[in-house]
Amino acid sequence: MSDPDARFAFSGSYAPEDVIFLMKPVRVELTSVADKERAIRSGRSHYSEMLSPEMIPDETYMRLYRAALARNAKRLAGDVGYLAGEILRTVGPQPVIVSLARAGTPIGVLLQRALRRRKVRSAHYSVSIIRDRGIDLVAMEAIINRHGDKNIVFVDGWTGKGTINRELRHALSGTVIPSRLCVVADPAGVADISATCSDYLIPSGILNGIVSGLVSRSVLNEQYVGPGDFHACMFLEEHSEADETMAFIEAIEAEARNGNPRPVTGSRSTTTRDASIRSIQNVMLQFAINDPNHIKPGIAESTRALLRRMPRAICLGDRGDQDLLHLYHLAEFKGVDMSTAEQNPATRRRKSRPLGGASGERREGVARPEFPACGVGDFGEGFSLPFGRGFGRDGSFRRSSRGC
Repeated sequence: MSDPDARFAFSGSYAPEDVIFLMKPVRVELTSVADKERAIRSGRSHYSEMLSPEMIPDETYMRLYRAALARNAKRLAGDVGYLAGEILRTVGPQPVIVSLARAGTPIGVLLQRALRRRKVRSAHYSVSIIRDRGIDLVAMEAIINRHGDKNIVFVDGWTGKGTINRELRHALSGTVIPSRLCVVADPAGVADISATCSDYLIPSGILNGIVSGLVSRSVLNEQYVGPGDFHACMFLEEHSEADETMAFIEAIEAEARNGNPRPVTGSRSTTTRDASIRSIQNVMLQFAINDPNHIKPGIAESTRALLRRMPRAICLGDRGDQDLLHLYHLAEFKGVDMSTAEQNPATRRRKSRPLGGASGERREGVARPEFPACGVGDFGEGFSLPFGRGFGRDGSFRRSSRGC
Protein backbone atom coordinates (compact mmCIF):
# COMPACT_ATOMS: atom_id res chain seq x y z
CA MET A 1 0.00 0.00 0.00
CA SER A 2 1.32 3.47 -0.84
CA ASP A 3 -0.10 5.15 2.28
CA PRO A 4 1.83 3.85 5.32
CA ASP A 5 -1.06 4.62 7.68
CA ALA A 6 -3.41 2.51 5.54
CA ARG A 7 -1.51 -0.54 6.74
CA PHE A 8 -2.89 0.17 10.24
CA ALA A 9 -6.52 -0.02 9.13
CA PHE A 10 -7.25 -3.77 9.26
CA SER A 11 -9.01 -5.17 12.32
CA GLY A 12 -10.84 -8.15 10.88
CA SER A 13 -14.23 -8.42 12.58
CA TYR A 14 -12.91 -6.78 15.77
CA ALA A 15 -13.35 -3.11 16.57
CA PRO A 16 -10.27 -1.01 15.70
CA GLU A 17 -9.83 -0.05 19.35
CA ASP A 18 -9.51 -3.73 20.24
CA VAL A 19 -6.73 -4.68 17.81
CA ILE A 20 -4.98 -3.77 14.58
CA PHE A 21 -3.73 -6.67 12.49
CA LEU A 22 -0.39 -5.78 10.92
CA MET A 23 -1.03 -8.26 8.15
CA LYS A 24 -1.73 -7.87 4.45
CA PRO A 25 -5.24 -9.06 3.47
CA VAL A 26 -5.15 -10.91 0.16
CA ARG A 27 -7.14 -13.54 -1.71
CA VAL A 28 -5.21 -16.80 -1.66
CA GLU A 29 -5.71 -19.74 -3.98
CA LEU A 30 -6.69 -22.47 -1.51
CA THR A 31 -5.01 -25.88 -1.35
CA SER A 32 -6.80 -29.01 -0.21
CA VAL A 33 -5.54 -30.63 2.99
CA ALA A 34 -4.44 -33.72 1.06
CA ASP A 35 -2.47 -31.67 -1.48
CA LYS A 36 -0.96 -29.58 1.30
CA GLU A 37 0.18 -32.72 3.13
CA ARG A 38 1.82 -34.05 -0.03
CA ALA A 39 3.58 -30.74 -0.69
CA ILE A 40 4.90 -30.54 2.86
CA ARG A 41 6.05 -34.15 2.95
CA SER A 42 7.82 -33.84 -0.39
CA GLY A 43 9.62 -30.69 0.68
CA ARG A 44 8.18 -28.72 -2.24
CA SER A 45 6.47 -26.20 0.02
CA HIS A 46 6.57 -24.87 3.55
CA TYR A 47 3.23 -24.97 5.36
CA SER A 48 3.14 -21.16 5.52
CA GLU A 49 3.06 -20.90 1.72
CA MET A 50 -0.41 -22.48 1.50
CA LEU A 51 -3.87 -22.11 2.99
CA SER A 52 -6.50 -24.82 3.13
CA PRO A 53 -10.23 -24.11 3.31
CA GLU A 54 -11.56 -23.50 6.82
CA MET A 55 -14.79 -25.37 7.30
CA ILE A 56 -17.57 -24.22 9.62
CA PRO A 57 -17.90 -26.79 12.44
CA ASP A 58 -21.10 -28.79 12.61
CA GLU A 59 -23.77 -28.00 15.18
CA THR A 60 -22.67 -30.76 17.53
CA TYR A 61 -19.16 -29.32 17.67
CA MET A 62 -20.50 -25.80 18.18
CA ARG A 63 -22.64 -27.01 21.09
CA LEU A 64 -19.50 -28.50 22.64
CA TYR A 65 -17.66 -25.20 22.07
CA ARG A 66 -20.42 -23.14 23.69
CA ALA A 67 -20.57 -25.53 26.65
CA ALA A 68 -16.81 -25.17 27.08
CA LEU A 69 -17.16 -21.39 26.91
CA ALA A 70 -19.84 -21.39 29.60
CA ARG A 71 -17.79 -23.78 31.73
CA ASN A 72 -14.40 -22.04 31.50
CA ALA A 73 -15.23 -18.35 30.93
CA LYS A 74 -14.88 -17.46 34.61
CA ARG A 75 -11.47 -19.09 34.87
CA LEU A 76 -10.19 -17.42 31.71
CA ALA A 77 -11.49 -14.03 32.83
CA GLY A 78 -9.60 -14.41 36.10
CA ASP A 79 -6.44 -15.48 34.32
CA VAL A 80 -6.59 -12.52 31.92
CA GLY A 81 -7.08 -10.14 34.84
CA TYR A 82 -4.03 -11.61 36.54
CA LEU A 83 -1.97 -11.27 33.35
CA ALA A 84 -3.00 -7.63 32.94
CA GLY A 85 -1.66 -6.87 36.41
CA GLU A 86 1.58 -8.72 35.71
CA ILE A 87 2.07 -6.85 32.42
CA LEU A 88 1.69 -3.51 34.19
CA ARG A 89 4.12 -4.61 36.88
CA THR A 90 6.64 -5.81 34.29
CA VAL A 91 6.54 -3.23 31.49
CA GLY A 92 4.94 -0.17 33.10
CA PRO A 93 1.89 2.01 32.49
CA GLN A 94 1.90 2.16 28.67
CA PRO A 95 2.28 -1.42 27.44
CA VAL A 96 2.33 -2.30 23.76
CA ILE A 97 0.66 -5.67 23.33
CA VAL A 98 1.84 -7.63 20.32
CA SER A 99 -0.33 -10.72 20.02
CA LEU A 100 0.86 -13.62 17.90
CA ALA A 101 -1.77 -14.31 15.26
CA ARG A 102 -4.04 -16.12 15.52
CA ALA A 103 -4.06 -17.96 18.85
CA GLY A 104 -2.80 -14.91 20.69
CA THR A 105 -5.24 -12.46 19.13
CA PRO A 106 -8.36 -13.13 21.25
CA ILE A 107 -6.23 -13.12 24.42
CA GLY A 108 -4.64 -9.85 23.33
CA VAL A 109 -8.08 -8.31 22.83
CA LEU A 110 -9.15 -9.43 26.29
CA LEU A 111 -5.95 -7.97 27.77
CA GLN A 112 -6.50 -4.70 25.91
CA ARG A 113 -9.97 -4.44 27.43
CA ALA A 114 -8.74 -5.43 30.90
CA LEU A 115 -6.09 -2.71 30.73
CA ARG A 116 -8.64 -0.21 29.46
CA ARG A 117 -10.82 -0.91 32.52
CA ARG A 118 -7.79 0.05 34.60
CA LYS A 119 -7.55 3.36 32.68
CA VAL A 120 -4.30 2.25 31.06
CA ARG A 121 -3.30 3.64 27.67
CA SER A 122 -2.20 0.48 25.90
CA ALA A 123 -1.88 -0.41 22.24
CA HIS A 124 -2.60 -3.80 20.70
CA TYR A 125 -1.29 -5.14 17.40
CA SER A 126 -1.50 -8.68 16.08
CA VAL A 127 1.39 -9.92 13.94
CA SER A 128 2.44 -13.09 12.16
CA ILE A 129 5.00 -15.55 13.47
CA ILE A 130 5.80 -18.73 11.55
CA ARG A 131 7.78 -21.78 12.58
CA ASP A 132 11.16 -21.88 10.78
CA ARG A 133 10.48 -18.43 9.27
CA GLY A 134 10.31 -16.19 12.32
CA ILE A 135 8.27 -13.16 13.28
CA ASP A 136 7.28 -10.50 10.76
CA LEU A 137 10.08 -7.97 11.25
CA VAL A 138 8.43 -5.51 8.86
CA ALA A 139 5.45 -5.38 11.21
CA MET A 140 7.74 -5.08 14.23
CA GLU A 141 9.55 -2.15 12.63
CA ALA A 142 6.21 -0.42 12.06
CA ILE A 143 5.32 -0.88 15.75
CA ILE A 144 8.68 0.42 16.95
CA ASN A 145 8.39 3.47 14.71
CA ARG A 146 5.13 4.31 16.51
CA HIS A 147 5.84 3.26 20.07
CA GLY A 148 9.52 2.49 20.55
CA ASP A 149 10.70 -0.90 21.74
CA LYS A 150 10.84 -0.75 25.54
CA ASN A 151 7.19 -1.52 26.43
CA ILE A 152 6.51 -4.38 24.02
CA VAL A 153 5.10 -7.63 25.39
CA PHE A 154 4.24 -10.56 23.12
CA VAL A 155 1.00 -12.44 23.84
CA ASP A 156 -0.05 -15.95 22.90
CA GLY A 157 -2.78 -18.23 24.17
CA TRP A 158 -0.67 -21.13 25.44
CA THR A 159 2.59 -22.97 24.98
CA GLY A 160 2.94 -26.51 23.66
CA LYS A 161 6.48 -27.72 23.02
CA GLY A 162 7.82 -24.17 23.33
CA THR A 163 8.42 -23.92 19.56
CA ILE A 164 6.99 -20.42 19.10
CA ASN A 165 8.88 -19.13 22.12
CA ARG A 166 12.13 -20.42 20.62
CA GLU A 167 11.19 -18.95 17.24
CA LEU A 168 10.47 -15.59 18.87
CA ARG A 169 13.75 -15.46 20.77
CA HIS A 170 15.76 -16.58 17.75
CA ALA A 171 14.12 -14.03 15.44
CA LEU A 172 14.68 -11.15 17.86
CA SER A 173 18.16 -12.14 19.01
CA GLY A 174 19.86 -9.62 16.74
CA THR A 175 17.46 -6.75 17.46
CA VAL A 176 16.72 -4.35 20.30
CA ILE A 177 13.21 -5.78 20.72
CA PRO A 178 12.66 -7.57 24.05
CA SER A 179 11.30 -11.09 23.59
CA ARG A 180 8.96 -11.06 26.59
CA LEU A 181 6.24 -13.68 26.13
CA CYS A 182 2.96 -13.64 28.05
CA VAL A 183 0.50 -16.55 27.83
CA VAL A 184 -2.53 -17.81 29.69
CA ALA A 185 -1.40 -21.43 30.00
CA ASP A 186 2.29 -22.33 29.98
CA PRO A 187 2.61 -26.12 30.18
CA ALA A 188 5.99 -25.83 28.44
CA GLY A 189 7.23 -23.57 31.24
CA VAL A 190 8.96 -21.17 28.85
CA ALA A 191 6.90 -17.95 29.06
CA ASP A 192 8.05 -14.88 30.94
CA ILE A 193 4.53 -14.17 32.21
CA SER A 194 1.82 -16.80 32.62
CA ALA A 195 -1.34 -17.36 34.60
CA THR A 196 -0.89 -21.12 35.03
CA CYS A 197 1.26 -24.07 33.99
CA SER A 198 -1.83 -26.27 33.81
CA ASP A 199 -3.23 -27.28 30.45
CA TYR A 200 -6.94 -26.47 30.32
CA LEU A 201 -9.46 -25.87 27.57
CA ILE A 202 -9.20 -22.23 26.52
CA PRO A 203 -12.38 -21.93 24.42
CA SER A 204 -10.85 -19.79 21.68
CA GLY A 205 -8.24 -22.51 21.17
CA ILE A 206 -10.71 -24.99 19.70
CA LEU A 207 -12.03 -22.85 16.83
CA ASN A 208 -10.22 -21.31 13.89
CA GLY A 209 -10.88 -17.98 12.17
CA ILE A 210 -14.47 -17.68 13.35
CA VAL A 211 -13.23 -16.85 16.85
CA SER A 212 -10.21 -14.80 15.74
CA GLY A 213 -11.69 -11.87 13.84
CA LEU A 214 -12.40 -13.87 10.66
CA VAL A 215 -8.69 -13.80 9.89
CA SER A 216 -6.94 -16.80 8.37
CA ARG A 217 -3.65 -18.29 9.41
CA SER A 218 -0.78 -16.15 8.12
CA VAL A 219 0.77 -16.73 4.70
CA LEU A 220 4.38 -16.14 3.68
CA ASN A 221 4.59 -16.70 -0.06
CA GLU A 222 6.34 -14.42 -2.53
CA GLN A 223 3.23 -14.62 -4.73
CA TYR A 224 1.46 -12.47 -2.12
CA VAL A 225 4.21 -10.91 0.03
CA GLY A 226 6.72 -8.57 -1.58
CA PRO A 227 9.59 -6.54 -0.13
CA GLY A 228 8.33 -4.25 2.62
CA ASP A 229 4.98 -6.07 2.91
CA PHE A 230 3.53 -7.53 6.07
CA HIS A 231 2.94 -11.28 6.09
CA ALA A 232 -0.34 -11.99 4.33
CA CYS A 233 -3.69 -13.41 5.43
CA MET A 234 -7.22 -13.82 4.15
CA PHE A 235 -10.23 -12.04 5.59
CA LEU A 236 -12.85 -14.79 5.75
CA GLU A 237 -15.89 -12.69 4.87
CA GLU A 238 -17.71 -15.76 3.63
CA HIS A 239 -17.92 -16.99 7.24
CA SER A 240 -19.48 -13.80 8.64
CA GLU A 241 -22.75 -15.46 9.58
CA ALA A 242 -20.89 -18.04 11.68
CA ASP A 243 -18.56 -15.51 13.34
CA GLU A 244 -18.16 -16.13 17.09
CA THR A 245 -15.44 -13.52 17.57
CA MET A 246 -17.33 -10.90 19.55
CA ALA A 247 -19.60 -13.40 21.32
CA PHE A 248 -16.46 -15.01 22.77
CA ILE A 249 -15.04 -11.66 23.88
CA GLU A 250 -18.32 -10.55 25.45
CA ALA A 251 -18.74 -13.85 27.31
CA ILE A 252 -15.33 -13.45 28.97
CA GLU A 253 -15.93 -9.74 29.54
CA ALA A 254 -19.20 -10.48 31.33
CA GLU A 255 -17.32 -12.64 33.82
CA ALA A 256 -14.59 -10.01 34.18
CA ARG A 257 -17.15 -7.33 34.98
CA ASN A 258 -18.60 -9.58 37.68
CA GLY A 259 -15.23 -9.39 39.40
CA ASN A 260 -13.22 -12.58 39.80
CA PRO A 261 -9.84 -11.75 41.33
CA ARG A 262 -7.32 -14.52 40.80
CA PRO A 263 -4.97 -15.24 43.71
CA VAL A 264 -1.36 -16.14 43.10
CA THR A 265 -1.38 -19.79 44.00
CA GLY A 266 2.26 -20.72 44.48
CA SER A 267 5.63 -21.21 42.87
CA ARG A 268 6.49 -23.39 39.92
CA SER A 269 7.95 -26.82 40.42
CA THR A 270 11.27 -27.84 38.91
CA THR A 271 10.30 -31.53 38.81
CA THR A 272 8.15 -31.35 35.68
CA ARG A 273 10.97 -30.88 33.18
CA ASP A 274 12.61 -34.28 33.53
CA ALA A 275 9.27 -36.10 33.71
CA SER A 276 8.07 -34.33 30.58
CA ILE A 277 11.23 -35.17 28.66
CA ARG A 278 10.83 -38.80 29.63
CA SER A 279 7.18 -38.66 28.56
CA ILE A 280 7.87 -37.22 25.14
CA GLN A 281 10.62 -39.78 24.61
CA ASN A 282 8.10 -42.49 25.48
CA VAL A 283 5.59 -41.15 22.95
CA MET A 284 8.28 -40.90 20.27
CA LEU A 285 9.28 -44.50 20.94
CA GLN A 286 5.67 -45.70 20.99
CA PHE A 287 4.89 -44.11 17.61
CA ALA A 288 8.37 -44.64 16.08
CA ILE A 289 8.89 -40.88 15.70
CA ASN A 290 12.28 -39.22 15.29
CA ASP A 291 11.10 -35.60 15.06
CA PRO A 292 9.50 -33.91 18.11
CA ASN A 293 7.81 -31.44 15.71
CA HIS A 294 5.36 -34.28 15.10
CA ILE A 295 4.24 -34.24 18.72
CA LYS A 296 1.33 -31.89 19.41
CA PRO A 297 0.96 -31.49 23.17
CA GLY A 298 -2.08 -30.13 24.95
CA ILE A 299 -5.77 -29.68 24.33
CA ALA A 300 -5.50 -26.76 21.90
CA GLU A 301 -2.53 -28.14 19.94
CA SER A 302 -4.21 -31.53 19.64
CA THR A 303 -7.39 -29.80 18.43
CA ARG A 304 -5.52 -27.75 15.84
CA ALA A 305 -3.79 -30.87 14.52
CA LEU A 306 -7.18 -32.52 14.07
CA LEU A 307 -8.76 -29.45 12.49
CA ARG A 308 -5.93 -28.63 10.08
CA ARG A 309 -4.01 -31.79 9.32
CA MET A 310 -4.46 -35.48 8.51
CA PRO A 311 -3.88 -37.11 11.90
CA ARG A 312 -2.40 -40.53 12.31
CA ALA A 313 -3.67 -41.19 15.84
CA ILE A 314 -5.03 -39.52 18.92
CA CYS A 315 -4.61 -40.82 22.44
CA LEU A 316 -7.10 -39.42 24.92
CA GLY A 317 -8.00 -39.62 28.56
CA ASP A 318 -11.35 -40.42 30.13
CA ARG A 319 -14.32 -39.79 27.85
CA GLY A 320 -16.11 -38.41 30.89
CA ASP A 321 -13.74 -35.42 30.93
CA GLN A 322 -15.83 -32.62 29.44
CA ASP A 323 -12.76 -30.80 28.14
CA LEU A 324 -12.09 -33.75 25.83
CA LEU A 325 -15.54 -34.20 24.30
CA HIS A 326 -14.81 -32.05 21.26
CA LEU A 327 -11.66 -34.09 20.55
CA TYR A 328 -13.61 -37.35 20.64
CA HIS A 329 -16.13 -35.78 18.26
CA LEU A 330 -13.43 -34.56 15.85
CA ALA A 331 -11.57 -37.86 15.89
CA GLU A 332 -14.73 -39.85 15.18
CA PHE A 333 -15.78 -37.41 12.44
CA LYS A 334 -12.39 -37.66 10.70
CA GLY A 335 -11.99 -41.40 11.27
CA VAL A 336 -8.80 -40.99 13.27
CA ASP A 337 -7.52 -43.92 15.32
CA MET A 338 -8.02 -43.31 19.04
CA SER A 339 -6.19 -44.78 21.98
CA THR A 340 -7.82 -44.22 25.37
CA ALA A 341 -6.29 -44.12 28.82
CA GLU A 342 -7.49 -47.64 29.48
CA GLN A 343 -5.77 -48.97 26.34
CA ASN A 344 -2.52 -47.03 26.48
CA PRO A 345 0.19 -47.62 29.09
CA ALA A 346 1.29 -44.01 28.76
CA THR A 347 -2.12 -42.74 29.86
CA ARG A 348 -3.31 -45.50 32.18
CA ARG A 349 -2.41 -43.91 35.50
CA ARG A 350 -4.57 -40.81 35.16
CA LYS A 351 -7.50 -40.20 32.85
CA SER A 352 -7.74 -36.47 32.62
CA ARG A 353 -6.47 -34.54 29.61
CA PRO A 354 -4.99 -34.93 26.14
CA LEU A 355 -1.41 -33.93 26.62
CA GLY A 356 0.26 -34.61 23.34
CA GLY A 357 0.17 -35.52 19.72
CA ALA A 358 2.23 -37.82 17.59
CA SER A 359 2.77 -38.56 13.96
CA GLY A 360 4.96 -40.81 11.91
CA GLU A 361 6.89 -39.76 8.85
CA ARG A 362 3.82 -39.65 6.64
CA ARG A 363 1.04 -37.98 8.59
CA GLU A 364 0.89 -35.59 11.51
CA GLY A 365 -1.33 -36.56 14.42
CA VAL A 366 -1.99 -36.31 18.10
CA ALA A 367 -1.51 -38.47 21.16
CA ARG A 368 -1.66 -38.09 24.92
CA PRO A 369 1.23 -39.10 27.14
CA GLU A 370 0.95 -39.25 30.92
CA PHE A 371 2.64 -36.70 33.19
CA PRO A 372 2.76 -36.01 36.93
CA ALA A 373 0.66 -33.12 38.23
CA CYS A 374 2.70 -29.96 38.36
CA GLY A 375 2.44 -26.22 37.97
CA VAL A 376 0.96 -23.11 39.56
CA GLY A 377 -1.73 -24.76 41.67
CA ASP A 378 -4.43 -27.02 40.22
CA PHE A 379 -2.40 -30.06 41.24
CA GLY A 380 -5.41 -32.35 41.16
CA GLU A 381 -6.40 -31.52 37.59
CA GLY A 382 -3.51 -33.06 35.67
CA PHE A 383 -0.88 -31.20 33.75
CA SER A 384 0.28 -31.10 30.18
CA LEU A 385 3.63 -31.59 28.64
CA PRO A 386 6.32 -28.94 29.27
CA PHE A 387 8.45 -29.91 26.27
CA GLY A 388 9.96 -26.53 25.58
CA ARG A 389 13.34 -26.70 27.26
CA GLY A 390 13.99 -30.35 26.41
CA PHE A 391 14.58 -29.76 22.70
CA GLY A 392 16.70 -27.34 20.75
CA ARG A 393 15.39 -25.10 17.99
CA ASP A 394 16.44 -27.75 15.47
CA GLY A 395 14.45 -30.40 17.35
CA SER A 396 17.50 -32.00 18.93
CA PHE A 397 17.26 -33.23 22.51
CA ARG A 398 18.96 -31.06 25.11
CA ARG A 399 18.88 -30.58 28.86
CA SER A 400 18.43 -27.40 30.84
CA SER A 401 18.64 -26.46 34.47
CA ARG A 402 15.53 -24.28 34.33
CA GLY A 403 12.33 -25.66 35.76
CA CYS A 404 8.72 -25.19 34.77
